[in-house]
Amino acid sequence: MEVKFTGIEEKLAQLERWRAKIRAGGGPKRVAKQHESGKKTARERLDLLLDPGSFVEVDLFAGDEDIEHLTNPGEGVVTGYGTIDGRKVYVFAQDFTVSGGSLSRVHAAKICKVMDLAMKVGAPVIGLNDSGGARIQEGVDALDGYGQIFFRNTIASGVIPQVSAILGPCAGGAVYSPALTDFVFMVSGIGQMFITGPQVIKATTGEDITMEALGGAVTHNQVSGVAHFLAHSEEECFYQIRRLLSFLPSNNMEEPPLAPPQDPAGDPQQLLHIIPDDPNKGYDVRDIIRLLVDGGDLFEVHQYYARNAVVGFARLAGRPVGIVANQPNHLAGCLDINASDKISRFVRFCDCFNIPLVTFMDVPGFLPGTAQEFGGIIRHGAKMLYAYSEATVPKITIILRKAYGGAYLAMCASALRADTVLAWPTAEIAVMGPEGAVNIIYRREISEAENPEAMRAKLTQEYRERFANPYVACSRGYVDDVIDPRDTRERIINSLEFLADKQEGRPRKKHGNMPV
Repeated sequence: MEVKFTGIEEKLAQLERWRAKIRAGGGPKRVAKQHESGKKTARERLDLLLDPGSFVEVDLFAGDEDIEHLTNPGEGVVTGYGTIDGRKVYVFAQDFTVSGGSLSRVHAAKICKVMDLAMKVGAPVIGLNDSGGARIQEGVDALDGYGQIFFRNTIASGVIPQVSAILGPCAGGAVYSPALTDFVFMVSGIGQMFITGPQVIKATTGEDITMEALGGAVTHNQVSGVAHFLAHSEEECFYQIRRLLSFLPSNNMEEPPLAPPQDPAGDPQQLLHIIPDDPNKGYDVRDIIRLLVDGGDLFEVHQYYARNAVVGFARLAGRPVGIVANQPNHLAGCLDINASDKISRFVRFCDCFNIPLVTFMDVPGFLPGTAQEFGGIIRHGAKMLYAYSEATVPKITIILRKAYGGAYLAMCASALRADTVLAWPTAEIAVMGPEGAVNIIYRREISEAENPEAMRAKLTQEYRERFANPYVACSRGYVDDVIDPRDTRERIINSLEFLADKQEGRPRKKHGNMPV
């Protein structure tokens, strides 16, 4: 029996045919080439990132009106919304199988639409970047498209979390959108970011460098600090993104999501034996953090960059917190230019999104040297003072050992309006370290002594016992209490509970002028 189609059935069949044509992207050959290069397609990526079946596409038919003869299906980008762990997110994924994922006017307009929707709804926006850059044929229209995206990145900053994943090339002006977002993820071997490529560099400076060495994931995670997370596969990258979002509110008007409380990993008794008796010997501050936070779970940000500082997210009694710490096993935990930038930006992000800050201090000072001075350590260190002073979220500081000079202040001392400051008995709070102080104060006595080294050691020990301890600061009210290290978790949780409704204002102004 012959089946006859009604008008609507024919139109529905045409609709499904056209949908399939656009969803096929650049076609089987280009999809196969994408796979051969070790990359997934835009739609495969969205399936991995989002909750199964949750993706709803927006602007599928945007672009050429002649759908039967499309040259750029979907205009090289897939946009829409879905959920991650049941929470709303807006997404765009550039499609390298269509004109190399190049950005056209319509391509940019699709991205801008989901960014606008994310702002209206108050949901995070995630960009999966894999593009050859601007579509040259479109000239200034493509450039304007980038500008429209940059403007929205800026307006959305501090309102909704913005996440970028670099899953292919991202070059020229295209790099500035990820750089304007809150967190950048890169997959080693396939993700690359640079302003000018190796060929241009060779022509202008004579330097020979590969694309991976110039702008690969390792370079931007270890050297430049442009990227915050490194993944070895796309699956790992999407897992990291989902994990990050589990700590964050959907927007700046919400509180961070609570989780079921977990006991910390390990025995609190271990806290007594991590800090060495020798004050000049290093240790891994993460060993302390993991014994305090729920499940021992620290989700470190910028793990491979400025390793003399540790920042990341954790939970205490189910409540997300931002962790900031000096890392004594690298550069003795000194603050330098890169560590100052790393900490400042993380503090400001946490303050934007109502995430309490817990700071672990063991800092001998700012890193000395002409390279640091000429590089502007004064300007960069001032960012930390600004960021902590500006922050109005609950701020809890634990002084573990050294707390010297201006670096003591920069790590959120009471003067920067820390709400709770606690010290371990091992804390040394002073203008400078005992050795340096003795060399200045008792220079004559040491030089005139029969045994200068013995005299220096004696005076250093006396100075440490008299001044380099937490009790002088306690007597002045700069430290709230000296605590048993085993009580640290309980005291932090107690402070977080009592500070949960904290309200703190700042003078009315358009915005401050942070040193940059």
